[in-house]
Amino acid sequence: MSGKNVPTERQEPPHVPAPGALMVDAQHRVGEFRGESCGLWSLRPVTGGTPWTVAPEDVQPASLEQRLHAETARANARSRGERL
Repeated sequence: MSGKNVPTERQEPPHVPAPGALMVDAQHRVGEFRGESCGLWSLRPVTGGTPWTVAPEDVQPASLEQRLHAETARANARSRGERL
């Protein structure tokens, strides 16, 4: 039997987070996970603004420190009356 049809080791796709989960991309930008489309994930800045797309392998969950910083930035923006 030849090894032509032997399955190769495949990497599992990353787990899709729940909408609103705070994620960090490869450029250290923290954003809320908004959804998936065409194999890319959409993240939105926590203080509002234009969403961006990123490859799932370039994203990881935000650390506790990053989440606290993002949530503080959101609270400060809200207190200034900025539209989120």
